Amino acid sequence: MLFDFLFGKKHPPAAESGRASPPPMPAAGGQAPGTHIAYHPNLIDQLKTDHQKLLATFGHVLTTFKAGDLAGTAKLLEEFRGDIQGHLLTENVKLYIYLEHALRQDEESHRLVHGFRHEMDGIGKVVLAFLGKYRNIASQPDLVVSFGPELEQIGEALVARIKREEETLYPLYLPAY
Repeated sequence: MLFDFLFGKKHPPAAESGRASPPPMPAAGGQAPGTHIAYHPNLIDQLKTDHQKLLATFGHVLTTFKAGDLAGTAKLLEEFRGDIQGHLLTENVKLYIYLEHALRQDEESHRLVHGFRHEMDGIGKVVLAFLGKYRNIASQPDLVVSFGPELEQIGEALVARIKREEETLYPLYLPAY
């Protein structure tokens, strides 16, 4: 069902619903060349909304940690993990693959998108490793000493990345070229 959502499936196939359904309407702007990844007019708004939620949750993690609530911090880290994994998956499938194919003929833009994608892969791995390391912070108080400084580094990287994506990458997302 998650993959159906990500790939834009709106109606169950005829075999699943027991009735014939009309063929799906193509998304505005069609598909990226060589893929079945369609342009989604609301994608950038969705990704920006995700960014705001990620930043808000991150802020709650920071304030909860500073208040000394390690159980609350652990709970918020899990919420953040789910949110960032969903965001990264959507971004990877709907944005990066679409842009890499749509901009294939524009070498400079294609290189920019490719660089963003691989940089995000690295950032994603670092963030997920951080979240894994501190998953049990409530039951492992020895982690408290390193958590604060690492949290601040993650926050700085997150804010900088979001700014760069929204200013440089997202404007490239247009209906198929």
